[in-house]
Amino acid sequence: MSYLSIEFSVLFPLFFLLYWALAKKPLYQNGLLLIASYAVVASFDINFLAILITYSFVLYGLSFPIYYSKRSGIWLGIAIAIAIINLCFFKYFDFFRVQVQAFITGLGVDYAIPGIEILLPIGISFYTFHSISYLVSLKKKEIGIPSAIDFALFLSFFPSLVAGPINRAKDFLPQIQVTQAREIGNYNQAFVLILLALIKVLCLNTALADNFVDPVFANPSNYHSLDILLAVYAYALQIFFNFSGYTNLVTAIALLLGFRLPINFNMPYFANNLRDFWQRWHISLSTWIRDYIYIPLGGNRQSFTRTQVNLFTAMTLSGLWHGASFTFIVWGVIHALGIVLLNIGDRYWGRDRLSQVSIWFARFITFQYVCFAWIFFRSVTLSDATEFLTALAHNFTGVALNTNVILYFPLLLIAFFIYPLLAKLPDLLVKLLDKIVWIYLPIVWVIILLLILTTAPAGIPNFIYASF
Repeated sequence: MSYLSIEFSVLFPLFFLLYWALAKKPLYQNGLLLIASYAVVASFDINFLAILITYSFVLYGLSFPIYYSKRSGIWLGIAIAIAIINLCFFKYFDFFRVQVQAFITGLGVDYAIPGIEILLPIGISFYTFHSISYLVSLKKKEIGIPSAIDFALFLSFFPSLVAGPINRAKDFLPQIQVTQAREIGNYNQAFVLILLALIKVLCLNTALADNFVDPVFANPSNYHSLDILLAVYAYALQIFFNFSGYTNLVTAIALLLGFRLPINFNMPYFANNLRDFWQRWHISLSTWIRDYIYIPLGGNRQSFTRTQVNLFTAMTLSGLWHGASFTFIVWGVIHALGIVLLNIGDRYWGRDRLSQVSIWFARFITFQYVCFAWIFFRSVTLSDATEFLTALAHNFTGVALNTNVILYFPLLLIAFFIYPLLAKLPDLLVKLLDKIVWIYLPIVWVIILLLILTTAPAGIPNFIYASF
C-alpha cells in the first residue's frame, strides 16, 4: 500500500482518530501501531509479514544471551550473521547464483545451480539496518532489552519501514517506551512536510520522469547529446524529489503519531565535495555505513592507505546495498574513488583546496561528478550505461534536438543559485501558518491540497528507494 494511495488516505485518518483516542495509554498505542505496521507489510504480500515476524522472533530471542552472557560477543556475531544472511538470501541470491553459474560454466563444469523464485520482502534492507543498530547497542549496554512488542514495533514502525530513514535503537526505542502520554508534533510543520511531499513526488518527480528522464534513458541513441545531458540533470533532480519527498511524507506521518525521525537530507546538491555530499544525502544511511562498516573496519585509526581501503570498501558495499546489480556496484565504486582521490588531494595540497579557490566552482564540480555517477544508478545494466555514455559523447551531430535547451539549461543554473533561498521556504510557510487562527487552518489546508492534487499528473508514482 503506497502512502500516497487513496486507500491509505482513507484509512490513515480513521487510524489517527483511534490512535489518539488511546492517548493516555501509550502501551495500547504501541499495540495499535504494531498491528497497523504489520497490516501495511501484509498489504504487499502476506509472506513478507511472515518473514518479518520470524526474523523479529529469532533476533529477540538472541537479545538475551547478547545482553546477559559472558560470551556476548559471540552471540552478537551469530545474530548479525543471521541478519546479514537473511538479507543476502532474499536480496542477492539470484544475483550471485548467476555469477557463480557463469564461473563454473566457464571452468567447463556441467552443473546447473537450481534457481529459486524469490520476492524481495518490502523494507527488508531497512529493518535489517534497524536490527543491527539494536544488537550493537544491546552489546554496548546502551539500551536494555525492550518488551517483545516494543522490539517488534521498532523493527516494523510503518512510517520508516518501506524506505527509511534508518532509525537507531538508542534514539528510537525510548520514543516507543514512553510511559507518559505522547503529543502530536507541530501540526503546521507536518502539513508543510505533506505539502512538500506532494509537490515533490506527485508533481516534480512525475514531470521530470515523464518528460525528460524515462524516454531518454529508454533509448539514448535517438537523442541529441544535449537532450541526454539534460536527462542526466533531470534524473539528479528526480531522485532527489522522489526520495526527499518520501522522507518528508513519512516524517510528517511520524510527527502526527508523536514520533520524530532522523533528518535524512540537507541540501545535498550544495555540497562542496563528495565527502560533504555524503554528509547531506541519505544521512541516516551514510552515518550507518560509517558507524557499522567503516569504523569496525578500522576507520582512520591506522595508516593513510588503510583508511582509504576502509573507505573504498564501505562505499562499494553501500553501492551493493542499493541493489543486486553491477550498476549499483559501479555507482558505489565511483563515489569511493572520488572520496579517496579527494583525501589524497587533501593530504598533498591542503584540505578542501578547491573550495578555498572558489566555493561555487567546487559545488559545480561536485554536482557534475554526482550526476555522472547517477547514470549508472539509473541504468538497468552496464550495457545500458555504456550505450547512454556513448550517445552522450557522440550525438552532437546527426540527431535532432528535442528539448528547448536554451530555456532549460539557464533555468537549471538559476535554480542552482537560488537553491539556498528555496530551502528556506518550508520554514517560512510554517511561520505563516502559525499566524493563522486555528479554526481557519483546516480550510487553508484543504484549499492548498486541492490546488496541488488537481494540477498534479495522474497516477501514483513509486518511491524509488522502496525497491532497495
